[in-house]
Amino acid sequence: MEADELLVRVAGGDQKAFEALYGLVSGPVYGLVRRVVRDPAQSEEVVQEVLLELWRSAARFDPERGSALSWVLTLAHRRAVDRVRSARAASEREQREAARRGSEPAFDQVAEEVEAGLEREWVRRCLDRLTALQRQSVTLAYYDGYTYREVAERLSLPLGTVKTRMRDGLTRLRHCLGGAA
Repeated sequence: MEADELLVRVAGGDQKAFEALYGLVSGPVYGLVRRVVRDPAQSEEVVQEVLLELWRSAARFDPERGSALSWVLTLAHRRAVDRVRSARAASEREQREAARRGSEPAFDQVAEEVEAGLEREWVRRCLDRLTALQRQSVTLAYYDGYTYREVAERLSLPLGTVKTRMRDGLTRLRHCLGGAA
């Protein structure tokens, strides 16, 4: 059965005719789309869109104006060109936005420095509220990067004692710093 006859039957909702038409046109459609779009994954998406459009708009096919294959390939070409134009426009928008952002400061450096200074001062005040042993354990672990086991060895204390100090100290810090938010 020829593509023209199959397409007329597809317009009537014949699924078997669509399966047969799909087998006839999917290869040429993919080849055309791949040459225009170039990206294999994008090409596959465009082919799916074309074949879905083919199912939905088969009734628009007029055998008097040309062959079914040329009509399908025209649909495919238009859809592929639309995809390329859309991708190009998106890329240009992204480039313009990146250029625009590049000309503006990404952040207010003075405000960032002031805020960081205030945060450091707040943490310092909260650390001062800990007991000396809690502060020492937390400082060794979080500022100097020691593990709990290494803190225990440096302070010559049992690991369980260090873990308890750390837990209690971090709980107090959390409560104190919660007021900073």
